Amino acid sequence: MRRPARRPDAPAARPARPVPAAAAALAALALLATGCADGAVAVPVPSPDAMTARLCQGLRLPEKVHGQSRRDTTPGSPLTAAWGSPAIALRCGVPRPAALLPTSQLSTINGVDWFGQPADRPVTWTAVARQSYVEVTVPAKYSPPGDVLIELGQAITATIPAKPEGQI
Repeated sequence: MRRPARRPDAPAARPARPVPAAAAALAALALLATGCADGAVAVPVPSPDAMTARLCQGLRLPEKVHGQSRRDTTPGSPLTAAWGSPAIALRCGVPRPAALLPTSQLSTINGVDWFGQPADRPVTWTAVARQSYVEVTVPAKYSPPGDVLIELGQAITATIPAKPEGQI
């Protein structure tokens, strides 16, 4: 069988790229993606009033929670923090949880009342009965969340005053 003649205005065929070069490029991409896994964590920033924001900015959070090192958050904010991978995320100055009722069951751990919303994974816990609501999202990897809540509760009790008795 005869090959068709190449048209004079047609571009010349480029040599095929060797497979090892393509594999090396894919490996480099995978390495870059892995390196980003411990980068900044996307944590939505709450929009509290000025007084609440001042309280939250005073939180002295630990460098490690449940043995996990602190990570940067994006966007960067003094109202958010994260530890580990998958990230334990904290947001201070969030609105009152919509599902929180006077009859809601709370878990009190070392003087902090926590309202859990474990309808989904990861579980979100909100410190209530304080001058600011503090939300902590705990991935299933760190279950049960008690240690996480104890460690973060220490900073909350040291910084954010309790509301008057009976207020959540």
